[in-house]
Amino acid sequence: MILLQAEGISRRVSADRWLFRDLNIALAAGEQLALQGASGVGKSTLLNLLAGLDQPDEGRLLFEGKDFKTMGANEQLYLRRTAFGFVFQAFHLMPHLNALQNVMVPCLIAGVPLDQAKNRAQVLLSELGLAATYEQFPAVLSGGEQQRIALARALVHRPKVVLADEPTGNLDPVTANLALELLCRTCREHNAALVMVTHSEKAAERLDRRLFLTN
Repeated sequence: MILLQAEGISRRVSADRWLFRDLNIALAAGEQLALQGASGVGKSTLLNLLAGLDQPDEGRLLFEGKDFKTMGANEQLYLRRTAFGFVFQAFHLMPHLNALQNVMVPCLIAGVPLDQAKNRAQVLLSELGLAATYEQFPAVLSGGEQQRIALARALVHRPKVVLADEPTGNLDPVTANLALELLCRTCREHNAALVMVTHSEKAAERLDRRLFLTN
């Protein structure tokens, strides 16, 4: 079943310059796609378009066969909160919440009971080697710890699509391998589609296929 589909999407940089044009992508449930290319070719922009966080200048995006443009603002927001999981390069952790609370947020928004949300968050953080950070706030955590918390947050509510922008970029090789293993395994267990922006050949080789963006 095709879960997420981009039909002829294009992004304009200026009146006479396009970042990319007429891209077609079909992503099935459970499929894992590596998005690669040099810096500046539009990988993060494409990820935002696939999430419905931005609108293409041409083309359309469909989720389970429904065009994003036909959805109301509330429907789009609900879809992003429940069906999508995001790992941003900037992490976007909430500074007033501790690590455990940050990870629990998507579950609570999706209506998962508090005890269940807490248990899921603890399991993911423990698998990522972060059991000691439950009560710690983002300001006192390293970049690598914050990145792993952001990864746990993207997976905790069991979304249908996970969009990850360099999810292991701040991690040492051993920790990166641990995080990537959890990401790929969790997506497969819940039949979630994964799109991952990465410069790592080793990481890309673990996924089902690759899409290369070029100038």
